[in-house]
Amino acid sequence: MFTVDVKSNLGNIEVATESNKGHSPEWWAKQCTQRICSVSENATPEVRQQAEAFKVAIYNTILYHINAAINSERCTMRNLLEQQGHKELAKILTELK
Repeated sequence: MFTVDVKSNLGNIEVATESNKGHSPEWWAKQCTQRICSVSENATPEVRQQAEAFKVAIYNTILYHINAAINSERCTMRNLLEQQGHKELAKILTELK
């Protein structure tokens, strides 16, 4: 008889899906913020308050830059489409939000 005892500690595994779209910038900013900073359960109320304020600042900074990157990529794509003679596609891309 052969017995295998396997133990693994993978931590928390999450799966998040969307219907007919990708995740929003807010979702990505939240994921980044959670990976960057966390608040200890043993933190004093004062430290917890400061840490939560820091998390909000980190979230807002990440969200701002994600949105800036999206806008920059859209601008690049519009310009490339126009340069290749696809003015209608570039117009449609401009109108998408």
